[in-house]
Amino acid sequence: MAGGLPGRLLLRRENPGKASFLELFFDLAFIFALTRLSRALLDDLSLGGGFRVVLMLAALWWVWFVTAWSADWFDPRAPLIVALLLWVMFGGLLMAAAVPTAFDGHAMVFAIAYVAIHVGRGAILIPALRGHPLQLRSLRVAIWFAISGVLWVVGAAVAPAREVLWALALVLEYSMARLRWPFPRLGRSTWPELQVSGTHLSERYQQIFIIALGELILISGVTYSDSGLDRDSTLAFGMAFVTAVALARLYLVPAGGRLGARIEAAGPPGSRLTLLAGYLHLVMIAGVLATSVAMEMTIDDPREHHADQLAVGVIGPALFLTARILVAAVVDGSLPWARLVGVPAIIVAGLATARLPQVVNSAVIAGVLLLIVLVDAMPGLQRFIRQSGGREPPDQLRHG
Repeated sequence: MAGGLPGRLLLRRENPGKASFLELFFDLAFIFALTRLSRALLDDLSLGGGFRVVLMLAALWWVWFVTAWSADWFDPRAPLIVALLLWVMFGGLLMAAAVPTAFDGHAMVFAIAYVAIHVGRGAILIPALRGHPLQLRSLRVAIWFAISGVLWVVGAAVAPAREVLWALALVLEYSMARLRWPFPRLGRSTWPELQVSGTHLSERYQQIFIIALGELILISGVTYSDSGLDRDSTLAFGMAFVTAVALARLYLVPAGGRLGARIEAAGPPGSRLTLLAGYLHLVMIAGVLATSVAMEMTIDDPREHHADQLAVGVIGPALFLTARILVAAVVDGSLPWARLVGVPAIIVAGLATARLPQVVNSAVIAGVLLLIVLVDAMPGLQRFIRQSGGREPPDQLRHG
């Protein structure tokens, strides 16, 4: 079997690869998707508009996540896998292009592209894995995506039920993944069948989070460039930069660099942690997306104050921080107190500045995030002062 097609497609599990160039190329579709999603949220900041953006983000994230999971098993140099990743990338671009009108005239484009990605993945892999135990795993996954695909297509065709049917489809897909894709007579996948390389998936999570932060910086920069570069817009742009830096640091430390090791140490059951981390990264990216919209509104009109800007400006960082706390809990078994206090502090800061200009609101929330970063760093700085006395810092400080 090793010399057959399945053997040529699969990576050796004892020698997991790092993220390939093709995977990074695939991520470009997600950059485009995030910019479309932020625009859709900016155009409709109502509860209904926010809910629709969440549905589209969850669908696009599921495309990215399942693809990253699949890429962990297969050799990205194999021509069939190259074709598969390009297929998924093109479908993701179609979905992203349809985002602004996915609940209007182009719902069917969004739905068909989504279903074609997942069902097409199975159509490519199932014949190629003939004779390999993983063929059954791919079959179970493809069957469930075909079932949920009915909800996607019917939802696209029936506008009044669209939100409900698409939400049900996503709940079904996310739940089946957690239950290991069970199906009558086919059983369910075992954890060894779903085992992934912690190093690879942790790296992929970091890369996609950097892309989300990149969208925040990109949109902030474009808005600032079009603002006339006046004093208030410059101050607001500075706050956007400080916020992005704080979010990046809070993501990486602590536990950001230890997720891979934690997954590897858990063995096959580590797949559950990988899946949970995937769900939490969806929440973190949603938080960054909301923060990006708040920064764009602030830079565009820094002296005004809008309830919508206040809402996304508070919800975004609070969502990110909450999910990040949960990641630290599952990786290290700890609950960083500064971050726990930081979530209500962000809410209080937002409410306290509700009637002030947007630039003040953004500055105060950025200040809270920066304060959390500094408090996080204080124990390490104190240890460094006590232990080094001017000597080289300990390894854990050198590596953050």
